[in-house]
Amino acid sequence: MTPQELGLLFISVVASSVGQLCLKLGALQLGKVTSDNAISHILKIATTPALVAGLAAYGIGAVSYILLLTRVKLSIAAPAASLIYISSVLIGYWVFNEPIPPTRVAGLGLIMFGVVLVTSR
Repeated sequence: MTPQELGLLFISVVASSVGQLCLKLGALQLGKVTSDNAISHILKIATTPALVAGLAAYGIGAVSYILLLTRVKLSIAAPAASLIYISSVLIGYWVFNEPIPPTRVAGLGLIMFGVVLVTSR
């Protein structure tokens, strides 16, 4: 990948990761959805700032990913975008104190190794 393509990938991954963080924060503000409150929760999505920010971040991530797809093969871009999984696990650990069991660490290592293999020419 060229530096420009790596930049687009980086923007896509970071924006999507920020989107994940904001959506989780917004979901925590909404609380658990039940059959009794489902409609009110759906309506509150548009008025919860963290959720709106999360959707906007996802939009930025999607636009940069589309721009990346105009430059590189899907067979390279899609696996490289899986770096979002790694950042999501790390956000869960650092922000929400979610544990990372050894099997998940191994899985993240395999993802990183796979991205390196797929993006190498």
